Amino acid sequence: MISWFKSFFSRERDRAAHDLYVAAVDQARTPDFYLTGGVADSLDGRFDLIAFHLWLLVTRLHHPAAGEEGLTAKAHNLEEKLLEVHFDDMDQGLREMGVGDLGVGKRIKVMAQAFYGRVGAYDAAYATSEAGGGSDEFRAALARNVYRDAVPSDAALGWLTDYAIAARREMAAQPLEALMQGRVRFPAPGKLEETV
Repeated sequence: MISWFKSFFSRERDRAAHDLYVAAVDQARTPDFYLTGGVADSLDGRFDLIAFHLWLLVTRLHHPAAGEEGLTAKAHNLEEKLLEVHFDDMDQGLREMGVGDLGVGKRIKVMAQAFYGRVGAYDAAYATSEAGGGSDEFRAALARNVYRDAVPSDAALGWLTDYAIAARREMAAQPLEALMQGRVRFPAPGKLEETV
């Protein structure tokens, strides 16, 4: 009986992780990022937009707000499940592209390092902006990671930076309990065009 309960709750976390991942991927596919934000519609561009939206989710799951401390362990477990779903998806995608077993392992390792590097950069940049340090650090982090070797226009980079800060603030305001059930809201990128 106990093992059945453990299995049930594990499936619930797996489903929540899957739902959150699908929401992040769907948001990363929003045309505004490519048309207004100037992100390359390529494998790298899509990876970086997914990584950005996963950063939003992982950061919220990793830092319960006041009054949510009782959910810490479950939230951290869901965070791990979410990243497992992400890297399993990357693994499958590489295999579908014809990459062999040895190549997949090496590429997933590189992707994991890239993801955690971005998490650190975005965390630091957001902390600076919220402490009154402006958005220059965030602009630099996005230019370096999302656009890579391309040089975005000031308008595109400014638009994406505004979106990033708005999305991080909106994520912080969402109840952790909702994320635990696989429910998340991301800002509608198109609406930012009116304010940029």
